[in-house]
Amino acid sequence: MIPLLDGAAPFPPVESALRRPNGLLCAGGDLSPERLLEAYRHGIFPWFSEGEPILWWSPDPRMVLFPAELKISRSLARTLRRGHYEVRLDTAFPAAIRECSLPRPGQDGTWITPEMQQAYVRLHELGHAHCVETWIDGELAGGLYGLALGRAFYGESMFSRVTDASKIALAHLARYLEYRRFAVIDCQVKTAHLVSLGAREIRRRELVRGLETWTTEGQELGKWPRDGAMNLFGVN
Repeated sequence: MIPLLDGAAPFPPVESALRRPNGLLCAGGDLSPERLLEAYRHGIFPWFSEGEPILWWSPDPRMVLFPAELKISRSLARTLRRGHYEVRLDTAFPAAIRECSLPRPGQDGTWITPEMQQAYVRLHELGHAHCVETWIDGELAGGLYGLALGRAFYGESMFSRVTDASKIALAHLARYLEYRRFAVIDCQVKTAHLVSLGAREIRRRELVRGLETWTTEGQELGKWPRDGAMNLFGVN
């Protein structure tokens, strides 16, 4: 059994999360900005399907990408050099999260429910949530969204309509965060795609210990500058 959050009750210690399924910590509560920000500061995130109670997770080990460790394949490097795209920050957050919510091939549903979308759009309006968008020929071709707290960025989801469009967004995000002296991108769980881009697993306690410092170190709230990540690969 896992604890049920009641009202404003605090999260239980992440060390109490289940091993199977890995990281399931508690259920209930709400998706208010205050609750979500408290969760992320402690290395916790929500993940649940339509019709389920809100489930909160903190898996161990934890997948992270340190911005300076980004790996760019030869094919992606060629794409970045060609520069046939535009990268924008925070110009189409509702559209980006809506695209991320669409079921992938072979999936019946999505964990990015309308309730989740509303919650993160609200965090975007408050200056905490951000998106990185890849535009090709004037169309939104791919991107990602997540949260920034201090010097920690929490990646939530990516989407791609065109080959490499999400990788372009992630590459520019990593360079932008490195430029802004962010410490880490929390990728939550391991995937082969993330491994190919330089992400790696660390112990949960290492992440949580780091977040105690990183989330308190100064970064201004508010929308990121539209063109802030565009020229970091020499792309005009």
